[in-house]
Amino acid sequence: MKPKHALAFLFAFFLFACQPSAPRTVTVIDGEEIITLQTDARVPAAILDEAGIALSPNDSLLLNGIPAPLELSITDYPITLQIHRAAETTDLPAPRISLAVTVNGKTMQIESSAGTVGAALAEAGMPLMGLDYSLPSENEPLPADGQIKVVRVSESVLLAQKPIPFTSELIQSAEIALDQTQILQPGESGLTLQRIRVRYEDGVETMRVTEDETIVRPPKNRVLGYGTKIEIKTAVVDGVSIEYWRAVQMYITSYSPCRAGIEGCSNRTASGALAQKGVAGMRLSWYRMMRGQQLYIPGYGFATVEDVCGGCVGKPWIDVAYSDADYVAWSSWVTVYFITPVPANILYVLE
Repeated sequence: MKPKHALAFLFAFFLFACQPSAPRTVTVIDGEEIITLQTDARVPAAILDEAGIALSPNDSLLLNGIPAPLELSITDYPITLQIHRAAETTDLPAPRISLAVTVNGKTMQIESSAGTVGAALAEAGMPLMGLDYSLPSENEPLPADGQIKVVRVSESVLLAQKPIPFTSELIQSAEIALDQTQILQPGESGLTLQRIRVRYEDGVETMRVTEDETIVRPPKNRVLGYGTKIEIKTAVVDGVSIEYWRAVQMYITSYSPCRAGIEGCSNRTASGALAQKGVAGMRLSWYRMMRGQQLYIPGYGFATVEDVCGGCVGKPWIDVAYSDADYVAWSSWVTVYFITPVPANILYVLE
């Protein structure tokens, strides 16, 4: 830079620096009064003095909405000063009340002038927390009898497993012999996971609620196959050669026209045949399917299903007939043979 140019620059700089700074705009809000002034002052105390505003000891000052001390040096303008006046009260202090507070089974004596139960408990260092509650409740005024009970409440969440039992399914199988059953598929219990919320009041469980239950593993049904495979067999029973397609262990009883368990005597059967040796009775559902079926019963001989036995329930049961003259009492288990030919309709499951 040439010497004369440098001198001109320095002269201009000092001329500008010596110029007084322009007044700054300040807005003062004091309650409902708003004052705007131009000032060179840089601290709130001086600005308020220029505005003719005095502060009380408990008043507070906000600078652009942020609490600020009176002697803060202000660098950024424009600014807004807002005054919060301390509230004045002429209320007399509330009288203190003696209270007996029971917490966790222990009773403590306190005194309080608080307006509510909750405030009194907090003042005494026994605040209600979380799910805690008090009797009277925390928002009620102090009780006239001075008795307050605090109930400490907590909750926990448990995860519990619960088995799901499997069921059994019965299906026909031509691969299994008649009157035999076989497990075709083993059953497997399922599993659920339960989310259980437990509530305790003063350490004692008061509630248990299952909030959610998720099936972790579904059950697998057991499948039982009952046989429908017919096999013709022969045997010699009581010296008699027989050909049979079914042999079943059955409980056997006997009756005759005057020993049928009814009032009086009757020699008529459900099919119309006479009640005499060679006639057998079965429960109604079996009779409907087996009417006319020929049987061989050891110790009795051949018989045909011709009658209904009303009392033959609860187990495989057969009631054989006699005449009154040749009646023989039966009450035992015996193997009953179903003689060929095989009927067209077969009751595969004897229930």
